[in-house]
Amino acid sequence: MKKILSILQVVALMSFALFQSANAADAIHTSFFSNKAVSGYDVVAYFTEQKPVQGNSKYQLEYKGADWYFSSQENLALFKGDPEKYAPQYGGYCAWAIAGNETAPGNPPFWTVYNDKLYLNYDQSVQDTWAADKDKFIKQADLNWAKLDKE
Repeated sequence: MKKILSILQVVALMSFALFQSANAADAIHTSFFSNKAVSGYDVVAYFTEQKPVQGNSKYQLEYKGADWYFSSQENLALFKGDPEKYAPQYGGYCAWAIAGNETAPGNPPFWTVYNDKLYLNYDQSVQDTWAADKDKFIKQADLNWAKLDKE
């Protein structure tokens, strides 16, 4: 068991190093075991239904190296028409973590649409902290994300 954990830790560190050297504007968070953006959730539904909705493999497309899933053909068409409007900020990484110059996965149930942009957070506690001062955290995260883009 310890050996498996050690291997997973090495893989996680390698993934982090790859992310750090990648062009941040092109980085979309996916898991090590799947290429699904936002864990397969329909990002358009956050705007149209105001809730997380699991996507369906019948309605998918590749964008920025990740597979995006949608709950309907209509949502797929909306995303195709303006992917930057619907894609989560910071490539789907946790907005609060990026504000702290760190990376953590965004978790689809912990989301906010704010100023017509989708933000994901790691868990409820992090989301509560982030929501208490969104404007400050967004300003810092935008700066940190832009710095990653130049590395």
